[in-house]
Amino acid sequence: MTRIRRGFDVDVAHTHLRKRDRALAKWMRKVEAVAADPRWRKPFDVADALARAILYQQLSGKAAATIVGRVEAATASKLLHADSFARVDDAALRGCGVSGNKTLALRDLAARAVRGEIPDVRQMAVMADDDIIAALSAVRGIGTWTVQMMLMFRLGRADVLPVDDLGIRKGAQIVDGLDAMPTPKQLAARGENWGPYRTLAGLYLWRIADAAKPVPAAKPIPRSQG
Repeated sequence: MTRIRRGFDVDVAHTHLRKRDRALAKWMRKVEAVAADPRWRKPFDVADALARAILYQQLSGKAAATIVGRVEAATASKLLHADSFARVDDAALRGCGVSGNKTLALRDLAARAVRGEIPDVRQMAVMADDDIIAALSAVRGIGTWTVQMMLMFRLGRADVLPVDDLGIRKGAQIVDGLDAMPTPKQLAARGENWGPYRTLAGLYLWRIADAAKPVPAAKPIPRSQG
């Protein structure tokens, strides 16, 4: 089997996108350049990453981090894997602030990990993106978008475009000067031109959307009444 390396040549990807898409290239010059992500080379535990993704869902970063810290303390482990959750019951997880639905998701993740249904990083190195998405999104509470984030930011897969992501759709709307955001289907078709480096295109579309956000108005400066 052919192993797929983690990460890709960002300079080559930049050149490819600039040649293939003048509209995108124009915006790429306006925003901060995307560099290689150092996480592409760092080892990580897939089950732990998925557990944290579940715990972070629909919460602010600060609130989620607090709950994760409590779960780590309750399980006496900084690595949230199947053995970790075997050490605590559902009541203990609720005491950490974990909702009922998230508890069910964590239990399902742990059970699948015990059965060997969660591929590790070594196994994923010989798996296609779609196969990884199918394997991991089978876990309760894990959707395609969550797995795509892992593919992009942890595995460094070169050709991932999360077409359902609102930020990416907004970026595409800005690049093409559209009155409305493209639908996921329209964005998928548009993205064919960016392959095999759709990941870098998506990273730029996020930056373009962020750059176009209006700056909040400054608070009025109190004036002297004297």
